[in-house]
Amino acid sequence: MNTRSARKLLLTVSIGAASVFALQGCGESPPEQGTTPAPSASDFPSAKGQSIEDLTSKAEPSSFNLAPAGQVFSTGKTRYSFAVLDESGFQVNDKEVALYLTRGPRDRVIGPFPASVESLVTDPSFRAQTTSQDPRAAKAVYVISDLSLPTAGSWFVLAFIKTGTGFEAAQLPTIKASKESTVAQIGEPAPKVHTPVPADVGGDISKIDTRIPADSMHQSDLADVLGKKPVVLLFSTPALCESRVCGPVVDIQAQVAEETGDEVEFIHSEIYNDNDANKGVRPPVKAFGLPTEPWVFAIDKNGVVRDQIEGAFGIEELRRVVDKASSQ
Repeated sequence: MNTRSARKLLLTVSIGAASVFALQGCGESPPEQGTTPAPSASDFPSAKGQSIEDLTSKAEPSSFNLAPAGQVFSTGKTRYSFAVLDESGFQVNDKEVALYLTRGPRDRVIGPFPASVESLVTDPSFRAQTTSQDPRAAKAVYVISDLSLPTAGSWFVLAFIKTGTGFEAAQLPTIKASKESTVAQIGEPAPKVHTPVPADVGGDISKIDTRIPADSMHQSDLADVLGKKPVVLLFSTPALCESRVCGPVVDIQAQVAEETGDEVEFIHSEIYNDNDANKGVRPPVKAFGLPTEPWVFAIDKNGVVRDQIEGAFGIEELRRVVDKASSQ
């Protein structure tokens, strides 16, 4: 790629904080359950001594669109997840991708940060109608568990995608890194807030769960179990979520809850009052300070948040969350 083309690509950065998968269909068979490990960083160009323009000149412009799955990022090591979509909007799950970051065109570049691929596919018995009948439901997510954001502020993101002959480059929306967040933080006590149970709605679980069929993770009120046993708390609204990942992650939590047993309490809390997006968010969403969905929190038996994930996650990731909740 010549320098002029590289500059043109750099100028196409989307400043908006896109936080959803803009999926339009399923262009390939669903991936198997589990994780596809990240490629080696050595498989991608070194960032040492390179400007972002230097790096961009080593790749061809990509026809793929990369869509972030979250928008809340803190300084230090952070999790970053995204989808890869082809020109028709179909999800692509078999690419080797790494990200590079820079504060600006003249600043140093850090990276590469290779991404693993986490499957969102569950066993059929845990796959709700909300998921299986949604042609746009996400099937996998690319994840970088240790993306480095050394300082607060804006970070420009460049993706390198391996091809048979080299690399393609694509921009992602700018990351806004913050030292502080409204979201309940790791190491802090979880908010003691009531989550609705069937008795609160006269046994009509459809009033507190948009999943079809409703799941069984509404039996315990967070306020009753907090500080007594480990809790994995998921905020997600399968029928109303624009990102198309809320249904799959509830399915994933249902499967992991079944295999874990009663030693950990699994709670699914919906987002909107009366399951109506026009009526505002429920009190637990406000208490945990959530600006997006879905979110999952690992809370230990002492009521302390031990882990959190924004956006899509796979079964293996949730199993690790469960371990953090129960290991204290």
